[in-house]
Amino acid sequence: MAAARHSTLDFKLGAKADGETVLKGLQSIFQEQGMTESVHTWQDHGYLATYINKDGSFASLRIYPHGLVLLDLQSYDSDEQGKEVDSLLNKVEERIKELIQDSTGRVKRLPPIVRGGAIDRYWPTADGRLVEYDIDEVVYDEDSTYQNIKILHSKQFGNILILNGDVNLAESDLAYTRAIMGSGKEDYTGKDVLILGGGDGGILCEIVKLKPKMVTMVEIDQMVIDGCKKYMRKTCGDVLDNLKGDCYQVLIEDCIPVLKRYAKEGREFDYVINDLTAVPISTSPEEDSTWEFLRLILDLSMKVLKQDGKYFTQGNCVNLTEALSLYEEQLGRLYCPVEFSKEIVCVPSYLELWVFYTVWKKAKP
Repeated sequence: MAAARHSTLDFKLGAKADGETVLKGLQSIFQEQGMTESVHTWQDHGYLATYINKDGSFASLRIYPHGLVLLDLQSYDSDEQGKEVDSLLNKVEERIKELIQDSTGRVKRLPPIVRGGAIDRYWPTADGRLVEYDIDEVVYDEDSTYQNIKILHSKQFGNILILNGDVNLAESDLAYTRAIMGSGKEDYTGKDVLILGGGDGGILCEIVKLKPKMVTMVEIDQMVIDGCKKYMRKTCGDVLDNLKGDCYQVLIEDCIPVLKRYAKEGREFDYVINDLTAVPISTSPEEDSTWEFLRLILDLSMKVLKQDGKYFTQGNCVNLTEALSLYEEQLGRLYCPVEFSKEIVCVPSYLELWVFYTVWKKAKP
C-alpha cells in the first residue's frame, strides 16, 4: 500500500538571527533540487515559502517573527525518495546551524511520520498523547457485530489487542492483569469469581492457576475470543480453547441480563472483576450514556457481591484526574454504601500510569 512520509524540522532562532536571512540562506538548497518556489510575506507575520518538486514531493517553510522556523516535507514513502529527503533535510539542518552560529538557537529534528501505510503504528494514549509503536505486522483485523478488532505485533510488547482504536492489552501486560486481580494480595482458592468482559483471556488464565471453586466469565463478543485464543496465547494460554473447564465457564452473552438474572436468583460471588471498559473521559456524566452504563454495572455488581467480597476494575490514565474524581463520586451514589481504594500501576504497552480500583461494601452496623 502506498504511503506518505511526513518529515519535520523545527528551529528556534536566537535574538541575532532574522527570518529574511534564513529564507535567503535556504533558497539555494531547494533550487538545487529543481523545486519550484513560491514565497508569501506579511509585515507582522513573517514568511511562508513552498517548494514543489516534479516528482510530487513538496515542502513548506514557515518563518514566524518571534524566531520560530518550521519545515514540513511530504513525499512518497519509498527507499529512493527516503534517501533524497534525508539528504535534503541534512543540508537544511547544516545550513541553519551555519546561519544561527552567532546566536543562541535550537534545532529539533523528529523522526518522519508515515501516513496511510498498510501498518498503522500511531495510537493515542488515554490522555491524548500520540505514541508511535514499533508495530511490524497486522496479525488480525476483523469487524464483529460490536466493534473493530485488531491484533498487531510489536517488537517490544508482543501481540497487542486493539478494540475500536483503543489499545486494550499486549502480551507484555501481565502488570495490568495482576493489578485488576488485586496485585497478588488475594487468595482465590475455593472462591467464586465473576469476570465481566475479559475476552483476551488474561484474567481467566491467571485465576484458574490459583485453584478457585468456579470462575464465570461473561464476554459479549465471540470474535474477540476467537482472535485472542489464536494470536494472544502468551496471555490466555489454553483457557479459551473451550468455553468450559474444570473450574470455569465462559458465557457469550451481554453481561447486564446475566447480572440481573444472578441478582434475581440471589447468586453471590466472592470477587467481581470488571474488565469491560475504562472510566469514561467525558466529564459530563449526566449527559453521557457511558457513565449511565458504568453506574448500572456498579449497582448490579454490588447486588451479586458477597458482603465481604471485593470488586476490582480499571480506572483510567492517572493524568485524567477530573474523570477519575467523577468516577469516585459515582461510588457514593450506589444503592448500598461502599468504600474503595486505588492503586497506580505502569502498564507497559500503555506507556502511561494506570489507576485500578478495589471496591467493597461497608460493614453492616
